[in-house]
Amino acid sequence: MEKADVVKMSSKGQVVIPQDLREKLGLGAKSQLLVYRYQDALIMKKLEVKGVEKRLEAMYKRIDSRRAKYGELTGADVQREIEKYRQEKRKRRAK
Repeated sequence: MEKADVVKMSSKGQVVIPQDLREKLGLGAKSQLLVYRYQDALIMKKLEVKGVEKRLEAMYKRIDSRRAKYGELTGADVQREIEKYRQEKRKRRAK
């Protein structure tokens, strides 16, 4: 277990992450952190966005292949799907 560091929050709510922790976690300028509350603690987790690009690319390929097979969606198609989803959600809530 590593020793804890004490940091101060600025008047703007900013906190400096100690350099040794930034280096160990590979955090640099523009790094993104997920911050959430757990009981009386703040948890910060490094967001890994490396795989996101590949997943998005795969998703776009699936969309393109479906578009080629079934054609473009119209606004009415999208609206029908939204309404269908909302109805299913209402049914689940009612149970």
